[in-house]
Amino acid sequence: METTYLEFDFTVQPTDIGRDILIAQLGYAGFESFVETDEGVTAYIQKIDWKSNLLEDVDILSNPKFTTKFTQKEIAQVNWNEEWEKNFEPILVDDCCSVRAPFHPKLQVEFDIVIEPKMSFGTGHHETTHMMIQHILNNEWNGKKVLDMGCGTAVLAILAEMKGAKPIDAIDIDNWCYLNSLENAARNNCKHISVYEGDASLLKGKKYDTIIANINRNILLNDMEAYAGCLNSEGELYLSGFYTQDLNVLRKACNIHNLEFVENLERNNWVAAKFIKS
Repeated sequence: METTYLEFDFTVQPTDIGRDILIAQLGYAGFESFVETDEGVTAYIQKIDWKSNLLEDVDILSNPKFTTKFTQKEIAQVNWNEEWEKNFEPILVDDCCSVRAPFHPKLQVEFDIVIEPKMSFGTGHHETTHMMIQHILNNEWNGKKVLDMGCGTAVLAILAEMKGAKPIDAIDIDNWCYLNSLENAARNNCKHISVYEGDASLLKGKKYDTIIANINRNILLNDMEAYAGCLNSEGELYLSGFYTQDLNVLRKACNIHNLEFVENLERNNWVAAKFIKS
């Protein structure tokens, strides 16, 4: 049975900040796949999931700080794997970690991660994922209980296990990410990753040595109390998904919950920061 999709072509100004906010909010509204454009983003949703009031929850469309427009059309079934395979090239991080698709040849590196992202976020190409990989490579993970919050493809959870972390919980609110994370964990022969579908409410009663959260500024701020509450003393928190200008806001929110800033990486105005719970 063919699946019919609706294609929405959004333009947003200012584009750099607006595009990421728009993608995040459209994702929560139910859109499944995104292609970034010079002026915004093209987003896709199954026709069966579309409701006339769905865009009312996408706050940026009515935010006076942004100028947005969109057009929509119905499209035939798309082979999503074929689409991303056209553009997905393997990446190499710090000469020791590769992230590649199953059809790419294996690289001779210490950490070789095979990811089939489909509609999920986290191939390593985005600045935030790239920097979080660097944080994992540069820190100690052996025997630590880890949470990968907003796991996307589970690429970060997979690398954490390769670095010796166990057990690992990987959580994402999106069903597609949940299913894709299960597939990718199995594809990389991971034995210690448990994948869950949901949000920060799943963290009640949990405790971790290290938390990875590569999501976006607003969700990080909203869930900071939950992260701090389930992080062990001297535990490490790695945050990304926000811009350089947002770092001070995140640092203040962390300070309220006794999370002390340690360092941060920057890449094309994106930030990945490390905190320790005192």
